Amino acid sequence: MGGSDFDLMSIDELWSLHEELASTLAERLSSEKDLLEARLRQLSQQNSNERQPKTTVSNGKRRPYPAVVPKYRNPDDLAETWSGRGKRPRWLAALLKSGKQIDDFRISTKVVPRPLNVTPLGKREVS
Repeated sequence: MGGSDFDLMSIDELWSLHEELASTLAERLSSEKDLLEARLRQLSQQNSNERQPKTTVSNGKRRPYPAVVPKYRNPDDLAETWSGRGKRPRWLAALLKSGKQIDDFRISTKVVPRPLNVTPLGKREVS
């Protein structure tokens, strides 16, 4: 059909053509979707047979990870820390751009010994 054929059709004829095209398109899309879903099920079933899944928890929760200790601290705001994982925080990126070294912000890992208290009887207590 050319463009001039549509110009000759009435609004009712155009509307019925529109409804016919819409229903045909919906049927074809539905059948194509069904074919793709069947193929996806087949591939996922084939994939699950080929390799065993990694250790997963049956309740869907992630496995627990140990707490990550911060390695770097913002000298301007001591509450801002970074563990060294993931993207660098803005405060650290800005300080590095200003010419400082990343080791300038490293949190000391030295263990500070706790002082011993001596009781009047000469026994030592750990505080």
